[in-house]
Amino acid sequence: MKFVDEATIRVEAGNGGSGATSFRREKFVPRGGPDGGDGGAGGSVYRVGHEGLNTLADFRHTRLFQAEHGAKGGGKNCSGRAGADRVIRVPLGTKVEDAETGELIGEVTRDGERLLVARGGKGGLGNTRFKSSTNRAPRKTTPGTPGEGRELRLELQVLADVGLLGLPNAGKSTLLRQVTEAKPKVADYPFTTLYPHLGVVRLGTDQSFVVADIPGLIEGAAEGAGLGIQFLRHLSRTRVMLHLVDLAAPEGEEAIAESVNAIANELAKFSAELVKRERWLVFNKIDLLPSEERAVRTKAVTERLGWRDRVYSISAATGEGCRTLVGDLFRRLEEIKKESVQCETSEPIREQR
Repeated sequence: MKFVDEATIRVEAGNGGSGATSFRREKFVPRGGPDGGDGGAGGSVYRVGHEGLNTLADFRHTRLFQAEHGAKGGGKNCSGRAGADRVIRVPLGTKVEDAETGELIGEVTRDGERLLVARGGKGGLGNTRFKSSTNRAPRKTTPGTPGEGRELRLELQVLADVGLLGLPNAGKSTLLRQVTEAKPKVADYPFTTLYPHLGVVRLGTDQSFVVADIPGLIEGAAEGAGLGIQFLRHLSRTRVMLHLVDLAAPEGEEAIAESVNAIANELAKFSAELVKRERWLVFNKIDLLPSEERAVRTKAVTERLGWRDRVYSISAATGEGCRTLVGDLFRRLEEIKKESVQCETSEPIREQR
């Protein structure tokens, strides 16, 4: 199925049913009085997260989603049946905005999480509601209120712990194939990855994390060059970014260092917060170089960049160094999770007034 990460749709909640005008008609009961029931409430429209989905492709053709209208009230104080809700499944990581105002309605990040996007109308009141000591035979009722209708913009941001970034052909897809069961396309030409791929790294029982392979970036991506900013937003939810670099590139150490800075500049142009995200430097394709040249090139590039922490040398093709990398990643992700929990528990409790 084609990867689609944006869609615009229309949702319409159900209208509330009208209240009924009715009077009791029983033998030996003159002036039985009003007994018109209320109308049923209209159905609402909900977005529900589903972990089995990873694209918004289902919304390419079906763009209108309607809930059921509430039924009209009946006699004998019978209320109308409420309209059925409309539940629409979306991938985890889907952000929902009002297409006209740009207002963020909410985000779906957990399996089964429900997000109300259009509220159903209220049922109208039957004439029983208007009975009083001075008006014993009311004929007044109220209609049901209309349900909400709006245009929605859906934007998918993949949920991953680790994001892979780098120039085209840096070996991101090869690394994903090496450490997970994912099978992204691998070829010897640029832009073989046209949309993000997700893979799960499993180190043992209850020890795993998710990696996202983001399509290759080039200089000018934030302005739309190459694949542009289309997929940069998918890095916004990652905790750690792995910046893959082709250590065997024929251009030399200076060009390699410049390419790393170029990608960092694109991140900064796209988001000031994103460029501050934890980023590890990973030199790939070391199997194409002699041992002595590996060390010389690695040292030269890191010195040019002033990069001292979190530097790794791997071969995604042969698997050399990959086990150490994923082991360190898992330990670091566990540390980040603990730090976030501590921050949440250390926040002062504000007195509500």
